[in-house]
Amino acid sequence: MGKDIAKKSRRSKKGKVVQLLEYAAVSVVLPVVHLIPLKGIHLLGNFLGDFLYLLFPGRRRLALENVRHALDKEKTEGEVRAIARASCRSFFLTCLEIIKFHNFFKADDARETLGRYSESLESLFQKAKRLHEESGGCIFVTPHIGNWEFLPHVSSVVGIPLVVVARPLSNAYLERFLYGKRTDSGQVIIPKMNALFMLQKTLQQGKSIGLLPDQSIRQGIAVNFFGRRAWTTPAPAILSVLYKRPIVVVACCRTKNGYDFEGVVSDPLWPGTFESEKAEIFRLTEEMNKQMEIIVKRYPEQYFWVHNRWKRHSKSRELNP
Repeated sequence: MGKDIAKKSRRSKKGKVVQLLEYAAVSVVLPVVHLIPLKGIHLLGNFLGDFLYLLFPGRRRLALENVRHALDKEKTEGEVRAIARASCRSFFLTCLEIIKFHNFFKADDARETLGRYSESLESLFQKAKRLHEESGGCIFVTPHIGNWEFLPHVSSVVGIPLVVVARPLSNAYLERFLYGKRTDSGQVIIPKMNALFMLQKTLQQGKSIGLLPDQSIRQGIAVNFFGRRAWTTPAPAILSVLYKRPIVVVACCRTKNGYDFEGVVSDPLWPGTFESEKAEIFRLTEEMNKQMEIIVKRYPEQYFWVHNRWKRHSKSRELNP
């Protein structure tokens, strides 16, 4: 109840007029982006990313600090700056790509077209489908890297029944509009607030779930991520332990040419035999973070470094296994 009130409060702060203006702006932008050729999408994404990097010093400093802490032993200062700038570009490119490719994912020949864009992406997600079928449902998790919004669409194309957890937007009109477009491709979207019951039901029905677990949250547990304690949601590990389902780390990243995509699907992380359920939840969560580290190190310029991943929450307690 309190969370629902807080959600309504965030929306009311904007006011109905502001929300409608935002909705109108997005409604105009979407069809325009559809008309821009893919090369133009990349140029626009680079421009917007550079705008963020150059004109928002707080975000720039945060991205640089995060890259230095995570990769300081592997990258020069020049490489650190290049990665932080490319990360800003990648974020905007992700937003523009999902608009550009929306109609493609709705098409009847989406599987054939997907193969033309990336045989690697489709073949790897056949591995994900096999894991889903063998385990009776997986807990798929992905970091904010590459185009994470493609993953539910690709899952739908290859035939994985997937329920995705999404953060509610502060604009009710945009939420209905954008989430409606996401469900056009067959995705099932549930709000992040009070999602645990629905996720349990999903696994009991033999479906898989999709989560983005790499953002700092107040209700998280502190486990290592790139050598620093990061507040991480324990939800994937809790569900894994309760329902004996594997955690599978996945990603959809751009190739070096920037126009094709390749997928990453980890080996499944299964809960083991344990004496302490709490310790097993910590172990699985840290193993999940390690798998995400491997992907980020492979594609550092595509990770969302501008998020305050290692933020400390004053009212949270650092629990030990």
